[in-house]
Amino acid sequence: QVQLVESGGGLVQPGGSLRLSCAASGRIFSIRAMGWYRQAPGKERELVARITGGGTTNYADSVKGRFTISRDNAKNAVYLQMNSLKPDDTAMYYCQIIDLLRDYWGQGTQVTVSS
Repeated sequence: QVQLVESGGGLVQPGGSLRLSCAASGRIFSIRAMGWYRQAPGKERELVARITGGGTTNYADSVKGRFTISRDNAKNAVYLQMNSLKPDDTAMYYCQIIDLLRDYWGQGTQVTVSS
């Protein structure tokens, strides 16, 4: 059974940085893409950043230039470096991994940006 475990969330002041990590355990068949989503209270879940198996990345317009997604294939892990954080970045962040069979989701890690 595949499990995704996220870490790295927390409370940070505006302008600060956080690094989220997501590691997958279990049997994963040829990862097609890895990504980060977020959901703020009262809002729909939205894509923040994604990296494909070939290394292509895409970002939500609201985080371009501030967030960077990266991965470690050997560890089946994906990371999200978040800089210049804003209060609007406050949300629960979820990682997603898509392999040949299906997609998997983590349980989420809370990011709160507040002074």
